[in-house]
Amino acid sequence: MPAIIHIALGSNRRHGRHGSPQGVVAAAIVALEDAGLAVVARSAVRTTEPIGPSKRAFANAMVAVETSIAVADVLAILKTIERDFGRRRGRRWAERVLDLDIATAGALVTYDWRRARQGLIVPHRSLAARAFVLDPLVEIAAGWRHPVLHLSARQLRARQRRPKPQPAGSP
Repeated sequence: MPAIIHIALGSNRRHGRHGSPQGVVAAAIVALEDAGLAVVARSAVRTTEPIGPSKRAFANAMVAVETSIAVADVLAILKTIERDFGRRRGRRWAERVLDLDIATAGALVTYDWRRARQGLIVPHRSLAARAFVLDPLVEIAAGWRHPVLHLSARQLRARQRRPKPQPAGSP
């Protein structure tokens, strides 16, 4: 039975053939389709500030794909596409040509301890805290409900945007 999987895309380095990070994201969407993942919705590409040591802004987007392929096999496809675009293992949050992450897979919750280093955690463990993931998710699937937190994508984004209380005595 086909399922909808949301895939987060990000880039903050130019590619020799695809150009700017925005061009990399657009080319990656084509590569997803070429790999047999039917893209049924796509967000706008957004420019976002980097997290961690990287100094370059990111181009971020989200797509919804409809597929009968198992989530673990979709992850393998994503890793292959990343390698094809020149991604090499390196520092966490470093500059990268392409980053593809499974953000959601319907109501599926999975955490495979043997493959955790390869990222088989669904929904993505940082989904609820990252605007660069939530904003495009809300654009294409505002009503998607987090299977653990039981909140919609729209509600998660509202919580993420809510001002955080400041400790007593801070300016």
